[in-house]
Amino acid sequence: MIKLAIVSPCYNEEEVLEQSAARLTALFDELVGKEKISADSFVLFVNDGSKDRTWNIIKKLHKENLYVKGMNLARNVGHQSAIMAGMMTAKDWSDAVVTIDADLQDDLNAIEEMIDAYTAGYDVVYGVKVSRQADPLLKRLSATAFYKLQRRMGVESIYNHADFRFLSRRVLEQLSHYQERNLYLRGIIPLLGFPSTTVDDVIRERTAGSSKYTLRKMLGLALDGITSFSVKPIYGIVYLGIIFVFISILIGFYVLYSLIAGTAEHGWASLMLSVWFVGGVVLMSIGAVGLYIGKIYKEVKHRPLYNVEEVLCDEDKQSH
Repeated sequence: MIKLAIVSPCYNEEEVLEQSAARLTALFDELVGKEKISADSFVLFVNDGSKDRTWNIIKKLHKENLYVKGMNLARNVGHQSAIMAGMMTAKDWSDAVVTIDADLQDDLNAIEEMIDAYTAGYDVVYGVKVSRQADPLLKRLSATAFYKLQRRMGVESIYNHADFRFLSRRVLEQLSHYQERNLYLRGIIPLLGFPSTTVDDVIRERTAGSSKYTLRKMLGLALDGITSFSVKPIYGIVYLGIIFVFISILIGFYVLYSLIAGTAEHGWASLMLSVWFVGGVVLMSIGAVGLYIGKIYKEVKHRPLYNVEEVLCDEDKQSH
């Protein structure tokens, strides 16, 4: 049996929090009865600077429910940072962590499958959405575009996976070395390199309230993911500059033809050539400088060059 922690970030979730706690309590009772998790497992609700009664409800649940723990952040730091804060706290109290949003739209039944996968030797288990019919049409379309854009930009992530995942304690220990401020867990965790697998995640409709992931926040998350893990946009600027220079050469031939044919207006030739040529050179220069800035940007994050998965110790014949 493992001591499991479920980390759930909360932002203005007063309408669903008590229902979510009841469902998680029932799940814990079931898993304890099956001897999949220990009785001291818990759920850690992380209040991410909510403006409603979320924190008061968490305090109330903590008094009434042995499974519930609470964490209150001083201000709203965003979904990804709230998850990180919860995981870094829970890792010292547990053997493994499952992260799930407080609305519990993700499939709770998949958590038992995650535990079974961990028992089979996997340190990371991703919940992959197999159906998004419960989501509004706009969210389904934007999510599909989001994952496809990431893939085209070279971001290594799991398609149709959000933030419903299982992480063992040794994965969390390695994750704690990543001190990035532009946090994008969906891109960082696959970089860790530990044995991983997926389980199906069938999304259900919210029982109350509305999604806090607006289109603006999704676009912001996509931008964070791309700029934190890819320099392809900078290469695109370089290629665009090359195209502009090539177009300026073609226009140069056209200008010469116009001068020979006598159809060119006075001053037109120099204006056209300067606009296109200078524009191309400027874009190429910005792109070239951007390439160096992009590499510096990666270096100053101080990401570890590698992650230790296993060490064999002759003294105790145990791996850590």
